[in-house]
Amino acid sequence: MSSNTLPPCPQCGLENTYPDGASYICPDCAFEWPQQHEAPAPEAAAIVRDAHGNPLADGDAVILVKDLKVKGSSSVLKKGSKIKGIRLVDGADGHNVDCKTELGSMLLKSEFLKKA
Repeated sequence: MSSNTLPPCPQCGLENTYPDGASYICPDCAFEWPQQHEAPAPEAAAIVRDAHGNPLADGDAVILVKDLKVKGSSSVLKKGSKIKGIRLVDGADGHNVDCKTELGSMLLKSEFLKKA
């Protein structure tokens, strides 16, 4: 088996993998995975849904469904505010929408947004 037919490492993405028994091993990050298991495609990530269950995508415009206090500030994002050009991210604590608001760049939870 040549190195061109071996899959890249699903952990670090480098192509310096080698087979070892029933597993592949990446010498760069020491990640091991079974040979019959393929790395999940990036498209297989969970679908991000708004407060009403509609799927969201990068570039969508959304509207806040609730007043949100900004942590570390006395400012509030008001219900009904429209936010354009969102970006979906895998943030901590369920904050999966990156956007620019009138108060600056923020991470928001999709459960407080509805698709515009």
